[in-house]
Amino acid sequence: MTDSIVARVAALRTTPVQDLKRMWREFFDQEAPPFNRRFLEARLAYRIQELAHGGLRQETVKRLDRLGEQLDGGKSALRRRRVDGRPLAGTRLLREWEGVTHEVLVGVDFFEYQGRRYTSLSSVARGITGTQWNGWRFFGFQSARGLS
Repeated sequence: MTDSIVARVAALRTTPVQDLKRMWREFFDQEAPPFNRRFLEARLAYRIQELAHGGLRQETVKRLDRLGEQLDGGKSALRRRRVDGRPLAGTRLLREWEGVTHEVLVGVDFFEYQGRRYTSLSSVARGITGTQWNGWRFFGFQSARGLS
């Protein structure tokens, strides 16, 4: 990569979110999706490099599609979901309880609340309410694994 491309990609980490969304509109001709900052940075970094150096070869894209079909039996909707049904790492879950807004950060294999890591959303909900709760339901999900 040339120095200017490296600099542009590196600058994404300190670019305000509103500017990332503006860049998204310029690069993709549509509004930015409502995903977290890390997602926007990663896709924009890829797009900057793609525009400078070209994207994947068509043969590679076709091969990846064939591999995906082998894994999901041709059901493309399955490719859009995480295997474990959890929200993506970096997602922030908000819940108002007794007039206080509580925020939980989703990690790869943990949930962080007030600087402490928990292994389940139910344990976070118990910490907030003092009673047993299904954590997924407490945070507004319709099913027990985070899928709506």
